[in-house]
Amino acid sequence: MAENRPNRSRRSKKREVKKECFFDKEKKEPNFLEPEILSKFISERGKILSRTRTGLCASDQRKLTSAVKRARHLGLLPFVVKPE
Repeated sequence: MAENRPNRSRRSKKREVKKECFFDKEKKEPNFLEPEILSKFISERGKILSRTRTGLCASDQRKLTSAVKRARHLGLLPFVVKPE
């Protein structure tokens, strides 16, 4: 039976190095009045990056999301970035 199965290529399992939380390392909290720091966690299209990409802990990711939304409503960050 095992011989009848087609050969499937196996994906290489790359182990990602566990990133340290930026805000824990700097001993800061996400603040909506600091758009230059918040912009590090936003994609080119204006979306908030996920925890797997940013390396933030869960509590700081939730605080970051709230801070970005507040900064957007105050006009400190754009809602959407237009492609060129």
